[in-house]
Amino acid sequence: MGFPGTWMTESESVVYRVVPKCACSTIGQIMYYSDHGEFFDGDIHDSKDRLHKWSQDGSQKLIEQNVLGHKSYAFTCVRNPYTRILSSFFDKICGIQRNGKRYRGNLVPLLIQKYGIEVGDPENGFEFDQVESFRRFLLFARDTIRWRRPMDPDIHWSAMSGHVSTFIVNGGQYDNIFWTEKFNDGMQKVLDAIETPHTVHLDKIPRFNESEGHGPKRLHPVEDYFDDLSMHLVYEIFKRDFNLFKYDFENPVNKMPIGEIDLDEVHAKLGD
Repeated sequence: MGFPGTWMTESESVVYRVVPKCACSTIGQIMYYSDHGEFFDGDIHDSKDRLHKWSQDGSQKLIEQNVLGHKSYAFTCVRNPYTRILSSFFDKICGIQRNGKRYRGNLVPLLIQKYGIEVGDPENGFEFDQVESFRRFLLFARDTIRWRRPMDPDIHWSAMSGHVSTFIVNGGQYDNIFWTEKFNDGMQKVLDAIETPHTVHLDKIPRFNESEGHGPKRLHPVEDYFDDLSMHLVYEIFKRDFNLFKYDFENPVNKMPIGEIDLDEVHAKLGD
């Protein structure tokens, strides 16, 4: 199976397992800059060279040799499951994508038909009942993850532990897993542990939020989207994420972690 979703600098200074909706655009640009002293012009997900990716045939052998030999520092980044699933909804379901179209073509019409979801459109200023539609989207997300219908789960709302685990199961080992909510602290630890051709000053790095600006703005605080049923669905989908990455399931208001990530626990529980 190899190492899907894994990126590595050309200098092999560092290896990163991408977890969608967890600052991956910013992390990718930092890796690119650390090698080349400049940012990729565009969305880093569109780059085809100067950064090794498992999706590029020419990179696979190099990534595999590096990861299996644990030659470089390896890390990933995670995010509060409540804010991550909300972000996925506003970006992928409600937003217009970089190509000017809806995400995955017929996905949104399917959701409108089968789940009664509304998403609004740019012409009417994306006016719709965000809370009601989001809660219906949660039912859909749960159906895709639990029963793989009406489609397989999408990488943007499937559990983070699933992404993180493929790296371990196939022979990789993480040196660091940090939180999006404490991004500068976590990313600085990575940079302190590696040597890069170009020095990265985190306080001067812009945030590359590629999903911003092409969909509706979230109108309510996070907790307003989650009633008792919604919280139950979120826990059903993301129980392992809450437990392993130390987030607060009981309180959607609190996006910050409530404990330290235990790397040994993560490797033990996701490695079988």
